[in-house]
Amino acid sequence: MIIVISPSKTLDFANKQYQSHTIPRQLEQSQTLIDTVEQLSPEALSNLMKISDKLSQLNWQRYKDFTTPFALNNAKQALLAFKGDVYGGIDSDNYNDDDFNFAQQHLRILSGLYGALRPLDLIQPYRLEMGTRLQNPQGKNLYEFWDKQVTELLNQDFDGRETPVLINLASNEYFKVIKPKLLNARILTLAFKENKSGTYKTIGIHAKRARGLMTNFIIKNRLTEAEQVKGFDLEQYAFNEALSSEKEWVFSRG
Repeated sequence: MIIVISPSKTLDFANKQYQSHTIPRQLEQSQTLIDTVEQLSPEALSNLMKISDKLSQLNWQRYKDFTTPFALNNAKQALLAFKGDVYGGIDSDNYNDDDFNFAQQHLRILSGLYGALRPLDLIQPYRLEMGTRLQNPQGKNLYEFWDKQVTELLNQDFDGRETPVLINLASNEYFKVIKPKLLNARILTLAFKENKSGTYKTIGIHAKRARGLMTNFIIKNRLTEAEQVKGFDLEQYAFNEALSSEKEWVFSRG
């Protein structure tokens, strides 16, 4: 069983780092994207990403500063670097070695720049959302750039596993980089809904946090079978069989 989640725009490279680390397996592709995007001016970057001049200048400088090889003095583990609503539900700052080892085997973070990251893969600061329409050597956007590469890497991770199930906790923008028909695993999407006057609705900020809580629940409890996730009961969520289907399991509260 492998979980996939989205990255976060918010990054933290200031706090103390965990010593164990790995190198992103698609770093060569990342360099190709860096070579492409660093040719843009801050103004072009602002228009492309629809961000402020201040943010475009910051990220333009990040691309200029991108350098290899990655090490703890110029990069940080992905799971510890990403912050935001999803990552607020993942208690990675208090993980022990066993937690990180399990996460390394069962969690992947989808990234516009790095492809499929393992939690301990080092990253440098960046902003490149998967939906960005960046002209590149492979096409007109990042979906065309990554094409089958992310799916093929996930298939490598599934090779030899007894329960090839992909737990989708990523946003639609990021999950679209995966080719379901080429993936050698069952895909199970988990959704989180709130009861509002008898109607169940997905509330973005709550759903993001719940994705993080579920990720943390799976890691801390060492879950390896899909059926086990039905036991998720944090912050008053419970599995809602009536709202669920074979491909999408819904957890609701209220």
